[in-house]
Amino acid sequence: MLAIINSIALQGLEGIIVKVEVDVSSGMPAFDLVGLPDTAVRESRERVRTAIKNSGFEFPVKRITVNLAPADIRKEGPVYDLPIAIGILLASGQLCVNDNLSHVFMGELSLDGSIKQIRGILPAALAAKKYKYVSMVVPDANAAEAAIVQDIDVYPAGNLRELVELLNKGELKKYTVDMENLLTLEEKNFPDFADVKGQAVAKRALEIAAAGGHNVFMLGSPGSGKTMLARCLPGILPNLTFDEAVEVTQIYSLAGLIKPNQSLITSKPFRAPHHSASTASIVGGGRLPRPGEISLAHNGVLFLDEILEFKRETLEALRQPLEDGIVSITRVQSAITYPAKVMLVASANPCPCGFYLDKEKECSCTPNQIQRYLNRLSGPLLDRIDMYIEISRVEFDELAGAEAAESSSKIKARVENARKIQLDRFCKEEKVKCNDHMTAPLVRKYCKATAQAKALLKTAFEQLKLSARSHSKILKLARTIADMDGKEVIDANHMAEALQYRSMSFLRM
Repeated sequence: MLAIINSIALQGLEGIIVKVEVDVSSGMPAFDLVGLPDTAVRESRERVRTAIKNSGFEFPVKRITVNLAPADIRKEGPVYDLPIAIGILLASGQLCVNDNLSHVFMGELSLDGSIKQIRGILPAALAAKKYKYVSMVVPDANAAEAAIVQDIDVYPAGNLRELVELLNKGELKKYTVDMENLLTLEEKNFPDFADVKGQAVAKRALEIAAAGGHNVFMLGSPGSGKTMLARCLPGILPNLTFDEAVEVTQIYSLAGLIKPNQSLITSKPFRAPHHSASTASIVGGGRLPRPGEISLAHNGVLFLDEILEFKRETLEALRQPLEDGIVSITRVQSAITYPAKVMLVASANPCPCGFYLDKEKECSCTPNQIQRYLNRLSGPLLDRIDMYIEISRVEFDELAGAEAAESSSKIKARVENARKIQLDRFCKEEKVKCNDHMTAPLVRKYCKATAQAKALLKTAFEQLKLSARSHSKILKLARTIADMDGKEVIDANHMAEALQYRSMSFLRM
């Protein structure tokens, strides 16, 4: 007898419908699995066999052939355990249903028959909706995640025996999720700007960066507060919208970072990989391609602390994602794309000993050592950074002062106001939500400047020998500063402040 069960294969965030075809026929007992399965899928034969027996069913002592169609797409992971088991039980007559079993089935089986959490259930649910399927059977731990997709009925399953009983009775229980409270913010203990003494210039720069989604590079001596400032940044970023939260959750689901029974990632991602991280872990890839840190920071912040300690090839691999907002991973059999629209925040010491720019401590490095150290950042990568900030040592009087600095909540209110202006401006533009995402035509359309501001930009462009990309980034930065000032047209003071943040003089001796 032949049974056909629906499932889904994922290629990156894109889902493809897989028909799990199970044939149980007379002949020499065998269990053949075909359809370009990887090792994890081939091993499902033993998991399925044992799970069926331990769930109280009879495993057919017949010739079993399982085909995962289409056969030219590689199948990965244990997600096909459940559809294979359901197909065997249906083909052997132990599962009797009146309809054609049109649900999409996904889940990993334990040897005792329990159904375990799997990765990638949200992009799979979105793919099921795309292909006009209306119901899914998923592990209990994944139900909250899958249920946020509207127009899909999600049926949670805890173990194989209970699932078969419910299917036989036609009594699957639909999982419901409270859509109104989905965006309730997770409690994240980000440091508050109120705890950062001094550093008024750096705080102003980070506020502008948050308001426009701009990339930032901070250079300063050890202990000057670079890391603390960066870790305060998520606390002033606008909250995720529902669509943004779904995008982030898809990536985390694919990476296996969703907690059991969690539905949405509701806070801005903040990723801070160590400088020893490999290129594949930062940009994505590997033997079985997975999202990297830059994709996990999508719609949030990627913080590269001590960026000059990262391997050069790793930093150079960031150039294309920072420019395009996506990561493309190409293999012989497929090409996978992950979203990667991030705010890059980088920090570094100015020299190997760290005290080249320090006014109190003497630097012990030679000029050649300093220049070689700074040259670890290439010109093309530096050109993709919008703002350069020199972080100075905080004086004792500022540290000992009792007066509290401005809190993150007050700064966040100003950032949200500036972002609202941008959202209203770009309401008709697809996928443009902040000034840093503007394309060249949008820069020409919205970055209108006074004659004095244009003259200032022209002088700086010629004297500093800026690139066309730098010209565009300065205009975007000036547009953000004007938005924070509530101005429609970029004035000379907005342009002057934007140019101030483009100075890279402290990066060259």
